[in-house]
Formats: sequence, structure tokens, C-alpha cells
Amino acid sequence: MRSFLYFLGLFHLLWPLLAETAALNDDVLGLIVFKADIVDPFSKLASWNEDEDDPCTWTGVKCSPRSNRVTELSLAGFSLSGRIGRGLLQLDALQTLDLSRNNFSGSLRPGLLQLASLRAFDLSDNNLSGMIADEFFDQCRSLRSLSLANNALSGEIPRSIGSCSALAALNLSSNRLSGSLPRGLWSLFALRTLDLSNNALVGEIPKGGSRLYNLRSIRLRGNRLTGRLPDDLGDFLLLRHLDFSANLLTGDLPQSIRKLSLCRHLSLGSNLFAGEVPPWIGEMKNLEFLDLSSNRFSGRIPESIRACRSLKDLDLSGNSLSGNLPPWIFELGLRRFSASGNRMSGFISGGDATAGGRTLSYMDLSGNGFSGGVPPALGGLLGLRFLNLSRNSFSGSIPPALLGLETIEVLDIGMNMINGSIPVEIGKAVSLNVLSLEKNSLAGEIPAQIGNCSSLKTLMLSQNNLTGSVPSTIANLTHLEIVDLSFNRLSGNLPKQLSNLAHLTSFNISHNLFSGDLPTGNFFDTISPSSISNNPELCGSLVNRSCRTVLPKPIVLNPNSSSSSPNATLSSGDIRHKKIILSISALIAIGAATLIAIGVITITILNMRVQAASHASRLAAAPALSDGYYSNSPTGDVASNKLVMFSGGDTAFSVGAHAVLNKDCELGRGGFGTVYKTNLQDGRPVVIKKLTVSSLVKSQADFERDVKKLGKLRHPNLVTLEGYYWTQSLQLLIYEYVSGGNLCKHLHECSSSSPFTWRERFHIILGIARSLTYLHRQNIIHYNLKASNILIDGSGEVKVGDYGLAKLLPMLDRYVLSSKIQSALGYMAPEFACQTVKITEKCDVYGFGVLVLEIITGRRPVEYMEDDVVVLSDAVRIALEAGIVDELVDGRLGGKFPMEEVVPVIKLGLVCTSQVPSNRPIMSEVVHILEMITCPQERPDEEELT
Repeated sequence: MRSFLYFLGLFHLLWPLLAETAALNDDVLGLIVFKADIVDPFSKLASWNEDEDDPCTWTGVKCSPRSNRVTELSLAGFSLSGRIGRGLLQLDALQTLDLSRNNFSGSLRPGLLQLASLRAFDLSDNNLSGMIADEFFDQCRSLRSLSLANNALSGEIPRSIGSCSALAALNLSSNRLSGSLPRGLWSLFALRTLDLSNNALVGEIPKGGSRLYNLRSIRLRGNRLTGRLPDDLGDFLLLRHLDFSANLLTGDLPQSIRKLSLCRHLSLGSNLFAGEVPPWIGEMKNLEFLDLSSNRFSGRIPESIRACRSLKDLDLSGNSLSGNLPPWIFELGLRRFSASGNRMSGFISGGDATAGGRTLSYMDLSGNGFSGGVPPALGGLLGLRFLNLSRNSFSGSIPPALLGLETIEVLDIGMNMINGSIPVEIGKAVSLNVLSLEKNSLAGEIPAQIGNCSSLKTLMLSQNNLTGSVPSTIANLTHLEIVDLSFNRLSGNLPKQLSNLAHLTSFNISHNLFSGDLPTGNFFDTISPSSISNNPELCGSLVNRSCRTVLPKPIVLNPNSSSSSPNATLSSGDIRHKKIILSISALIAIGAATLIAIGVITITILNMRVQAASHASRLAAAPALSDGYYSNSPTGDVASNKLVMFSGGDTAFSVGAHAVLNKDCELGRGGFGTVYKTNLQDGRPVVIKKLTVSSLVKSQADFERDVKKLGKLRHPNLVTLEGYYWTQSLQLLIYEYVSGGNLCKHLHECSSSSPFTWRERFHIILGIARSLTYLHRQNIIHYNLKASNILIDGSGEVKVGDYGLAKLLPMLDRYVLSSKIQSALGYMAPEFACQTVKITEKCDVYGFGVLVLEIITGRRPVEYMEDDVVVLSDAVRIALEAGIVDELVDGRLGGKFPMEEVVPVIKLGLVCTSQVPSNRPIMSEVVHILEMITCPQERPDEEELT
């Protein structure tokens, strides 16, 4: 009995230790099971060893110092993929689970949140899809933070979200969620931040603000919410950040908003709000950011806004505001101000720019009716980097101080009535990237000081009255890409040094008085004839006019002079002797020159044959590599030349490598290279892009890594990258051959009356959107989106090509990309012009929006008329506002299109071409919207429409 009591006491002493050990083993088991279900490409979880009993030292794992149990698992950005298994359910002491910024896929299993102790759960930036099950929130009473942002989740937000009573932060943004806002959200009294932006939510915003007394931030932008704002919106008394932009909200702004005295960020842009801008906004004295752009506000800018002394960003663009520009705008201490696209008029005084105006770095007043002179006070904005005064009625001369600002990067005063000359102070604008002075009445010469603008990339001086010659100093602008001097009275010869401008992609001097021959080399070897037309004195092959040959004056020997003196005389015998010697010397020289020429030609031909044979042999064989690719490296020196095909098969070209250089095989030329068509030995046709920017290409290792990543991309609407060829001086990209031609030729060069039906156009738009969505999910920005890069295969399926090239050329900045890649100005997003703005996927969204309008209208993105330049998006927006949508659609359709589908697609295109990147949707939203629009092929009256 005594022994029994002894062992019983010992058991009670050891039980806590045994229980802890068992729980610890459960943690190890759960983590190992979780690891077994996923793919870890970079071995980030190499320290997770199933033979260990203590997981607390493993990568990404944290334990409680008291219980030694796993309380935190943080694997953010580990590039993990696969489906999230049930191994995590073993971690019943887990409080924080962060799996964000990975590639997890599949749907959200209800059991994932069945951890009573879980407080923070983050699965944002993955590839999760499907609906969120209602049971997902069954056990969330301890949950304080939940983020499922940037996935592909669909369906409605479960009503059971209201049971997460402790939830303080909820982020479901950038998914495909639909339906209305669940009222259960308004019962989460602990909620501090709510982000449901960039989904497809509909309906009205419910009342109930007084119950969310802890709410600091609410973001609902980029949905399809309708109706008026709730009257009790001002009851969110602690609100600091409110963003309802890019919805379909209507009416005026409720006065209760004036009670949000702590609010710093108020964004209501891109809605349908109307009425005057309420004067009570001036009572929100803590406002730092106010966006009311792209609405239907009218009236004047209220004087009360000047009381918002903390205001830094004010955007009133795209409304119907009228009246003068208040001078206090320059004294408020703003960083950014935009009032473009309104109906404002009158003179601009410029205010006291030396007071608060020194902080102003961005100002856009374009597209109004301002008149009078450009205020000299603008030259006192010493921090100004972006100024757009285009499309107004400004007159007078350009203030020298404005053009001489050292900080200015973008200056656009085009399409006004400016006269006088270009100030020589332009030489001080050392940061200037874009100068647009086109369509004014400028006279005089282009100042030579422009050669000091060492950062200049775009120079637009067309349609003025400029005279004189092009200063040779322009050749000093080594970053110059786009030059338009057309429709002036410029004359003289073009500086030959212009051929040294390596980044030049557009140089328009048409309709001037230039004479002489064009520079040769680089860009000028392929310049478009239309860019040099209507210059009567220009000569050369491009204008079919021969240049005058200037011969040197012949040397005349005086037969009466001697060899020693100019005045000496020669006898007739001496003269005959000189003639004989001269003739023999000439014959010897001619014979020697002929022999040398024949020798050079012979050696050159032999060298070319040897090189061709060597190059063809390098492409002939293809031994397999260990990584499953196929390579050709004949000498064993992989760094010297290498052919890799991603799909195996016979990799040799049927006609040898010389086909790549054969002019007859050329399909076209782009900003980065020439494109050829050839066949593999198995008869399969391929397209080869020969890069002509070898000096900008990465090292071989980096180049191959990025090309192989592109080679793994597979999507029915993408042109497949089949392989590549590498040497230090030559890089080839090998693509599948798409037989149907490009979209640009179909739309603008097709001889048939209707190149595409409405059904086909809709299908093309949807295919482009799906391909971009796929690219963006692979973290690839296209950059080069335009109609000539959209191909149509034999079955009518759209194929997007030329993607991802920017990743191969890291030395290119955005301005090179904006010209080399985005060579068509009409497709360029406006942020390319501002160095401080981050270039994101929204640039592709802008180009896609232009394509949508181009496909529907059949018109080019930019059309150059005799006396005007028409931007397609502007023309469509004006026509839409005027209610003449039917006149927008390509007339070759003959009226056979459903208006209920055309109108929303046009509106979608216009939203995508918003000047503000944050107002543009993401491509996954675009696909969702297009799929919600009735697809033409599902309509019963399809035959009538086609």
C-alpha cells in the first residue's frame, strides 16, 4: 500500500512534464505535416527536422518562454506554394499565423480558423480562390486581425463575420468578392481598420456609424457601390482615413462628415457626386489629403478650404467647377494640386508663391479656360517638379524664371496662345525631362542653351512659328528620345551629330524648310518618311531627291610655269616629260588600288563564309542539359554561345543560323530588335527576335534566369517563349509563330468592310485582360502593350506578345521604357512622365484601356490631323458625355452591336485610362467586370449581331 501511494505521488509530480512533452511533439508533428504538403523552392524550411523534439529554433517559428509551445508561425515572403493542409490544426497554442506573400493556392478550408487561441491571421498576397465558406468564421472569437487581401476569392462576404467580436483589423481587399456589405460588419464594435477595396461589392453603404466608435480607417474604393452616403457617416468620430473612391455613389455629401474633425485622408474621387463642393469642408482642419476628382461637382472652389492648414494634397480634377483660381492656393502649403478638366477661367495671379508655394511640387491646371499671361510668380515655386498648363487660353510670353527652374522635370504649356521666344534661361533647367510647348505662337530661334538640359528626354515644339536652324547643342542631349519640331519655319541643315543620339525613337521635322541631307546611322537609318515630309530642300534616298554633288576645284597647272617657281616656264619637252610621268604614276596608283580592293573583298567573303559555317554548326546539335532544357555549346565553353529550347525536340533551324540575318525572313522591327520567321528542322515555324541592345542586357546568368522564368509562363492568351540563344554580343529570343497577324493591321490596314464582328472584338478584349491578369499574378509588368503586340492566331484566338522584356534590361529607366518599349505615345500612362511616381501594373491597365477604345472605335490612339492632334480617350469621353455613343463604334460594324454591352465596355476603358493610377482598377477586377457583362456569344440574337 505504501509503495502504491509512493508511485501515485510520483505520477502527479511528473504529469505536467509528460503533458508538455506530448504537446511539444504535437507541435513538431503539425509543422512537419504542414511542410510535407507544400513546395519550398528555396529550402527556406531546411531547419525543420522531424528528428528534433524542439521546434522553437526553426526558421519562422516562435515559442512561448513559459510553456515552450509554438505561439507564432511567420513565413511571409518565403515563395512557398501548394495547398495549406490540416497540419496547422495541431498547433493549438498558436496565436499568430502569417503566410502572406507566397503562392499558396486552393480554397479556404473552414477548419483553418478552428484554433481558439489564434489572434492574428494573414494570408494576403497569395493565389487563393473560391468562395469563403460561412463556417470559416465559426471559431473566431479571439481573432483580432485578419487579412486575405490580394487573392482571387469570390462570392459574398459571409454573414458569420459578425461573430468575430474581438476583430480590430479586417482586410479583404483586391479579391473578386461580390454581393452587398453584410450588416454584421457594423456590429464589430472593436473594429479599427476595415479594407474591402478593389472588389465587386454592390448595393448601398448601410447606416450604423455610431456603433463603430473605434473605427479609424475605412476603405471601400474600387467597388460598384451605389446610392447616397449614409447620413450618420459623421458618427465615426475617431475616423482618420476614409476612401470611397471609384464607385457609383451619387447625391451630395452629407453634412455629418463635417464632424470628422480627426480625419486626415478623405477620398471620394471617381463617383457620381453632384452639387457644389460643401463649404463645411473647411471645418475639417486636420485634413491632409482631399480627393474629389472625377465627379460632377459644380460651382466655385469654396474659400473655406484655405482654413485646412494641414492640407498637402488637393485633387479637384475632372469636375465642372467654374470661376477663378483662388490665389490662396499658392499660399496654402500644398505639395500637390490638380484642377484639370474643369470649366475654370479668368486670370491666375499666382498669389504669394514665396509664402506657402515653395512646397508645391505638382500642379495640373490643364483643360480649363484660363487666360491672360502665365503668372511670373510660378517661377518662385522653387520646389516645382511637374507643371501642366496645357489646353487653356494663356497668352503672352513664357516667364524666364519659370523655364529656368532647376527642379522642374515636366513642363507642359502646349495648346495655348503663347507668343514671344523661348527664353535662354532654359539652360538652367538641368532636371527637365519633358518640355511640351506645341500648338502655340512661339517665334524666334531655338536657343542654343537648350543643350544644357542634360536630362531632357521629350521635346515637343510643333505647330509654332519658330525659325532658324536646329542648334548643334541638341546633340549634347544624350537621353533624348522624342523630338517633334513639325509645322514650323525652321531651316538649314540638320546637325550630323544627331545620329549619335542612341535613345532616339521619334524625330519629326515635317512641314519645315530644312535643306541638305539627313544625318546617317542609328535612328536615322530607319526614320519614317512622314517624319521628314514637306521640306522642299531636303535631299537623299528617303525623299527621292538627289543631293547636289560639290566637286573640288581642279588643279590647273600653268604650262608656262617652272617646277621651282610659280612663275617659271617649262619647255615643250619638259611638259611632255611631266605628262608621261604623271600618266605612269596614275596608272601605278590605280593598279595598286585595284589589287588592294580585290584582296579586301576576297578576304571579307572568306571570313563571312567561315563565320556563317561556324555559326550554323553551333546551332546544329543540341545535347540535353541536366535541368531538362536543351542546349548547344559546341566547344564546351557555355559562356561563349548557347542555344536553349524549353520544349525539347529538334532544336536546329532548317535553314541554318543565316536565316536570322536574312532580310527576306524579316517580319518587322521594334524598339529592341528585329523579328524574323524561320523553321526548325521538324518543320515547325518559329519567330526569332534578335535583340539590338546588347550593351543593355544583363550578365548571362541573370539573363538566363529571367528568360527561363518567362519560358515557364503558359497561358492560352500569351505568345509562348520557346527558347533563346546567347552569346556575349548576340541574344535571340525564340517564340511560337502566330499566323493571323497583329491587331493593328486587322483594325487599321484590313481591306474588308468589317475586320471583326462585335462578338470577336469582345472576345479579344477579354483575352487581353485575362493574359494581363495572369502576368500580374506572376509579378510581371508588360510595359509594351499596344495593338501591334496583340496577335491573332488562325482560330481567331488572341495572343499577347512582347511581354517581360523590361526584366532583361535593368539599365533602362522609365523614360527609356516609355520610348523604347512604349513607342506609341497613345498607350503611355501619364506617370511615365514623372520620375517620383512608382511605375506599377497600373501602367498596363492604362494601355489596356486605350486598346479597349481602339478595338471598339477602330480608330488609332492618337490621330494627327492637319491642324490638330486628337487623343482617342479624350474624344470618346466627350462623345460619351454628349450622348452620342453610337457614333463612337467602328462604322464597319454597320450598327450590328448590342448597345447594352458596348456602353459599359467603353466606360470600363475610360476608367482604365484615368490620369490617376489609383483610380484605375486592377486587371483581375477588369476580367470580373467583363465576365459580368453579357457575353455576345451567349445571346439568342447572335446571328443578328454578326
